[in-house]
Amino acid sequence: MTMEEFQPKILGFSCRWCCALPDLRGILETRRPPHFCRTEVICSCDANEFLVLKAFAGGADGVLVGGCLAEECRYMRDSLSARKRIAALKPLLEAIGVSSERLRLEPSSPSESAMLAEKLGSFAQTIKQLGPSPFSRRRC
Repeated sequence: MTMEEFQPKILGFSCRWCCALPDLRGILETRRPPHFCRTEVICSCDANEFLVLKAFAGGADGVLVGGCLAEECRYMRDSLSARKRIAALKPLLEAIGVSSERLRLEPSSPSESAMLAEKLGSFAQTIKQLGPSPFSRRRC
């Protein structure tokens, strides 16, 4: 498969409060990369280490965690916890041979739905440039 043919499999964990509102769902569905799977979570901190590693083991080329801006989070400490978790996971990914660029946390506000769709597109481009994940079994 050539790089032009490669379509990255991206799993998105979307916070129920800021990334899964009906208007945002519509934007993400129409402007999302072709092989993007979205899973709604109560809070971005629910996208824990186990779920992220399981996503990569299951064939995801990239994992995007969408969460609230810290000042808008319904569970203030949990939004900050998600940031810490993602930061702590990156060295572990590197240690097992997965580029830390394949994991991204994108805090956003419900009013920034178009911007979040652009960030998703940018992330998909990054993953496309990296190529298939070393653990990719082409499932998502």
